[in-house]
Amino acid sequence: MAEKRIMLGNDAIARGAYEAGVKVSSSYPGTPSTEISEFLAKYDEVYTEWAPNEKVALEAAAGASLAGVRSMACMKHVGLNVASDPLYTLAYTGVNGGLVIVVADDPGIASSQNEQDTRMIARSAHLPVVEPSDSNEAKEFFKYAFDLSEKYDTPVIFRTTTKLSHSQSVVELGERVVPQDKAYERQVPKYVMMPASAIGRHKVVEAREDKMTLDAPAFPINKVEYNDKKIGFITSGIPYQYVKEACPQASVLKLGVVNPLPKALIEEFVKEVETVYVFEELEPVIEEQVKSWGLNVKGKELFTKQGEYSANMLKKVIYGIDECQFDKAEAPARPPILCPGCPHRSVFSVLNKLKIHAAGDIGCYTLGAVAPLNVIDTTICMGSSISLLHGMEKAKGKEYIKNWVATIGDSTFLHTGVNSLINMVYNKSTGTVMILDNRTTGMTGHQEHAATGKTLKGEDTYAIDLADLCRSIGVPNVVEINAFDVPGLEKLVKESVSSDTLTVIIAKAPCALLKGQKFPNKCVVDPEKCKKCGMCMKIGCPAMTKTENGTVKIDETMCNGCGLCKNYCKFGAISTVER
Repeated sequence: MAEKRIMLGNDAIARGAYEAGVKVSSSYPGTPSTEISEFLAKYDEVYTEWAPNEKVALEAAAGASLAGVRSMACMKHVGLNVASDPLYTLAYTGVNGGLVIVVADDPGIASSQNEQDTRMIARSAHLPVVEPSDSNEAKEFFKYAFDLSEKYDTPVIFRTTTKLSHSQSVVELGERVVPQDKAYERQVPKYVMMPASAIGRHKVVEAREDKMTLDAPAFPINKVEYNDKKIGFITSGIPYQYVKEACPQASVLKLGVVNPLPKALIEEFVKEVETVYVFEELEPVIEEQVKSWGLNVKGKELFTKQGEYSANMLKKVIYGIDECQFDKAEAPARPPILCPGCPHRSVFSVLNKLKIHAAGDIGCYTLGAVAPLNVIDTTICMGSSISLLHGMEKAKGKEYIKNWVATIGDSTFLHTGVNSLINMVYNKSTGTVMILDNRTTGMTGHQEHAATGKTLKGEDTYAIDLADLCRSIGVPNVVEINAFDVPGLEKLVKESVSSDTLTVIIAKAPCALLKGQKFPNKCVVDPEKCKKCGMCMKIGCPAMTKTENGTVKIDETMCNGCGLCKNYCKFGAISTVER
């Protein structure tokens, strides 16, 4: 009998890649897709890497496909925006070896800056989309995606969501089957997308999509489950699980390929079932197409476009039953906060003290926007902080930005911040850019990047020197400083923002949660010296609280001994001691 395991959706996708004979995987970490690459890295037969960004990752995977092997790239939904430049053109060129792009959407915005729907992008790019409903389907559908890719000469988007990525179910393991490498054949009209070639390839794309639409009713992962024909659902992905839980007797058309849609199969289903609901999270991608064919279905007039769905939501709409009614107790607010010993807190405490605004970026440091630090004023996308600072100066002049800085993490700087900094140098900007170098990609769980000296596989490699990189592109003033050197940091920021020179400040200290970090010291309070002024509390360290009489108390089980609080006590009430 085949071995069975309980696996996360992301683990199952990695297993599917292994069994499908994938040879190359290139990705950039982004929740909820990150663990796919980490699981895949455990299979020595597959080359896996972290790329600087998603565009590079997709291009690397495309190169492997062109060379004739099965390849893949993984990213979250907003990462697909970064990769969209090669994506749209790869739809024209097609593939040699199979190419699958895993994109993890985030309904409910658990860890993202928006709630976009990848299916919309896939329709625009004319790319097929495969979507599983549980971990075993994640593995099996992933293998099937490569079959589609090679049969129809197209990249395939494999769409997941947060719920699928991080939920578990039983998976039946199979053997790794590696197809023979495909020989490379030079074909300028197919692979060189100059205008004359692209005109011809656009026709190929349209013909391919028409052919897939005709074939889609026979795709084995599109299934009809006829039961009670008074009520039926057209659904896919995780929402299928909610349908089966809330309406187990209903008829269901379960779509495994959600683009292109199996028009003939849908028309037959709607004809057979009295009342049909389209149950899909986020945008009405399926619903709008079905209604455009003149078919009578119900959808977003009953269900929201926002957030994750649930079985209870379905029961409320269909049966008027709300199983989540209960007396709601007032729970204390628990806003997210930077960890004890986080070097970002030190930087933001200085900026707060100096009343400096920060154009922020994507990462843990976005938490500098909330109380009590209240420093970050903007967060848009990866690398945007530096470009925003540049735009402010060009709009309002040098004096305007003398109470502004741009803050960006080390991994994010290498992702897309470098380009923005080059733009500042080239277009003669001034201003202060602060690279918060905590030696990891902290926001997604401590992945390596090009400046850490380790690959995804944990092998030693060259570590890019951020200071040398900044100098090499022409930044006139680059300064490195310990992120916890509060007096030095305060002096440096004052000098930098008041000057008319472009300055990059690299605030260096490892993430407090980074593996291998040791904390030999702890901070303690002498209650006799504490004046109850609350200055040390303004940094917002969760290890610090006030006692009933107003003196400060430090929880030694949480304290990492960074000493930041000590810098803000004018009365010597806080000291650092060995554990």
